[in-house]
Amino acid sequence: MRATIIHGPGDIRVENAPEPRITASTDAVIRTVATCVCGSDLWSYRGINPVTEPQPIGHEYVGIVEEVGNDVSTVRPGQFVIGSFIASDNTCPNCRAGYQTNCLHRDFPNGCQAEYIRIPLADGTLVAIPEQPGKELIPSLLALSDVMGTGWYAAKAAAVQPGSTAVVVGDGAVGLSGVIAAKELGAERIIAMSRHESRQKLALEFGATDIVTERGEEGIARVRELTNGVGADSILECVGTQQSMQQALQSTRPGGNVGFVGMPHDVQIDGQQLFFSHVGLRGGPAPVRAYLPDLIERVLSGRINPGKVFDLTLSLDEVAEGYKAMDERRAIKALLHP
Repeated sequence: MRATIIHGPGDIRVENAPEPRITASTDAVIRTVATCVCGSDLWSYRGINPVTEPQPIGHEYVGIVEEVGNDVSTVRPGQFVIGSFIASDNTCPNCRAGYQTNCLHRDFPNGCQAEYIRIPLADGTLVAIPEQPGKELIPSLLALSDVMGTGWYAAKAAAVQPGSTAVVVGDGAVGLSGVIAAKELGAERIIAMSRHESRQKLALEFGATDIVTERGEEGIARVRELTNGVGADSILECVGTQQSMQQALQSTRPGGNVGFVGMPHDVQIDGQQLFFSHVGLRGGPAPVRAYLPDLIERVLSGRINPGKVFDLTLSLDEVAEGYKAMDERRAIKALLHP
């Protein structure tokens, strides 16, 4: 089969690789219908996360079940499925508490930018769609595998409530999905922080009421100006840098909450600052599996359309261009058809 292999910074190739096979009774093998490039993949592409040897890459997917292990009972060959970017049994205490990404038996599907993929813990990871979805729904269903679920978790972790004011820090696919989530959870005012016109337009389409183009101290001042000097109730931090974290913490009112889902890189938090701010802080890898049934229903009913974050569609053979376009911010998110 064809699979995407990262060899080093800026070096993405499509190569022949062995087709995956069932190695445990709880596995499923899926033929991918669509996959994509994630913003977190760019950390390796840019050399920030070291790549010491060629390795498969990609963790977002939708597809058709080809084969299942003997102990798999919730999905069967021929079904269209979506799964989380982290595999979970969905039965351990952490899973039952809603944190499947901290499953006691979690596994990490990798190499999903390929024609076929093996998904461990299939019963606890995959959710089947009742019928084969139309092509127009594929992008939105694919978004649920990571970015929409991650944006949803950011909003939940930030305790977005009906009538509240939310700020979204970051205008990538996760941040834009966070705008959808804040709107769905009832935020009355949604301030999107973005400097890119195309992303600003999409944020407004998704439900943002205000756009802030400033960053750093100027961005904090602008948010406080928009909130009568108090700060916002909920901040969705969707970047993962020191500047974005400080921007989030200092834009929150006392008693407000920050949900951080941007993978932190060189982020340090001052304990005294956090202590005296009365700001709540929660984040981590999004438990996408917990939200899949609800989000699937919202997509199938037409209530949300997160697939609009895909503004570049390529064949798998063109995956290197997808990485390049996202790295250069010419694209928000690249969808790949194997």
